[in-house]
Amino acid sequence: MIIEPATDQRLWDDFLTSQPFSPFLQSWTMGEVYRDIGQEPIRLWARDETDIHAICQGIVVPARRGKHVMVQYGPIISDKRVANSEKLLEDLLHALRKIAREKNCSFIRMSPFWSEQNTIPIIGAKSSPLHLLAEHIWYLPLTGKTEDEIFKNMRSTTRNLIRRAEKEGVTIECSCDPIRDVEEFIRLHDETRKRHKFVPYSNAFFRAQVGHFAPSQNVLVYLARFQGRVIAASIHMQFGGETSYHHGASSHEFSKIPASYLLQWTAIRDALRRGDTIYNFWGIAPSQSKNHPFAGVTLFKTGFGGQLLNLMHCIDLPLRKTYYVTRAFEYVRKWKRGF
Repeated sequence: MIIEPATDQRLWDDFLTSQPFSPFLQSWTMGEVYRDIGQEPIRLWARDETDIHAICQGIVVPARRGKHVMVQYGPIISDKRVANSEKLLEDLLHALRKIAREKNCSFIRMSPFWSEQNTIPIIGAKSSPLHLLAEHIWYLPLTGKTEDEIFKNMRSTTRNLIRRAEKEGVTIECSCDPIRDVEEFIRLHDETRKRHKFVPYSNAFFRAQVGHFAPSQNVLVYLARFQGRVIAASIHMQFGGETSYHHGASSHEFSKIPASYLLQWTAIRDALRRGDTIYNFWGIAPSQSKNHPFAGVTLFKTGFGGQLLNLMHCIDLPLRKTYYVTRAFEYVRKWKRGF
């Protein structure tokens, strides 16, 4: 088994999409999105003479709190090598640590897409003060389902709000030109972040994400119109048979018009008609956490029906003593943000 820098996008993505879960954040294209905003991707794979058995994409983040490598929903290890997974992971992370040190990073932050019940021990890992990505995933299995079955399994309030949006004249459009229409999303997102006072992705990130994924048709921009105006918008990713609701925004002026409910229902139906197996709503609040910042969106997402997947908590691999300064700072930040 050889651990080496990956060199072939097609082989990388073919391996990723052949796995039971294929998080688009580990796709080759996502690495190019981060490169566009000044964050270098590191791609390693483990392979023998014939096959790839694991991949790991890390992103070098030059943050003020400490330069580090983030690994989003990775590494991905083939389920065919379960017996050797611990050794394979150890070898991959040894190579990643070496590169991260060469780039003067103080730590590696990993948020693997592993369920709480199916984790692999990692030597030297520490529980991270903050989460990197959603760790409580709400998703809707689509295989073998019909539109009628999905609609009937929704919360009654959700069904009523979908019908009300239709009755009020809301229309939903899946953009045929996402690079153009991401600007509508950005306009609404700027309004949304100012209203809710959260730290957003940059507009450059949204443009890079849509720009890189649009040629392969792996990104979808949905627009909700009311009285001739766009009042809600979203960016969905479609990768490896899964549609993910990644970003959403809406107008406060029309907050009483339930456009986002009809938008989600339209995206679910489109995913079902494409033959996707999963509709991923992404993060919700932990159970019994009414004060969590995700509490409001949790009620919205779970109303469409689905299942909960709890992932293992984010971990850190310290590389330098300066990591512990970052760690102390982030515990304070965590307390202030309500997590």
